[in-house]
Amino acid sequence: MTLEELVACDNAAQKMQTVTAAVEELLVAAQRQDRLTVGVYESAKLMNVDPDSVVLCLLAIDEEEEDDIALQIHFTLIQSFCCDNDIDIMRVSGMQRLAQLLGEPTEVQDTTETRDLHCLLVTNPHSDAWKSHGLVEVASYCEESRGNNQWVPYISLQER
Repeated sequence: MTLEELVACDNAAQKMQTVTAAVEELLVAAQRQDRLTVGVYESAKLMNVDPDSVVLCLLAIDEEEEDDIALQIHFTLIQSFCCDNDIDIMRVSGMQRLAQLLGEPTEVQDTTETRDLHCLLVTNPHSDAWKSHGLVEVASYCEESRGNNQWVPYISLQER
């Protein structure tokens, strides 16, 4: 490997760490400010009613769920809708970390129903110009990825 290739690999890894941290920061801030919609069906309802308020869509899935055909169909439809409506979109793995970030219970009791974390929408109502450093960083990464013909960039959230 040449020096240029090593530097490029290091820069790419550093960029992924920065974007991952920005996504984590954004999710926590969005939830705290009630700007986060959680769940495939809830997200579809919101995008049908007010797609202009959605600024980011995260599709989360772990490797063991990749064979879920129904979920993949939902993802395909959501991705298409996001592309048609200029909504930034990312694929995310690391459901455990996602649950941890959103304060989901780690031990599920019989009476506790967990939320569907497979689709998350970050909203920014028209009347509000919410600017989050995380949102700016993620939007920039999505735009950069589209420029490289990667229409749905992928990140992996690591457990801590």
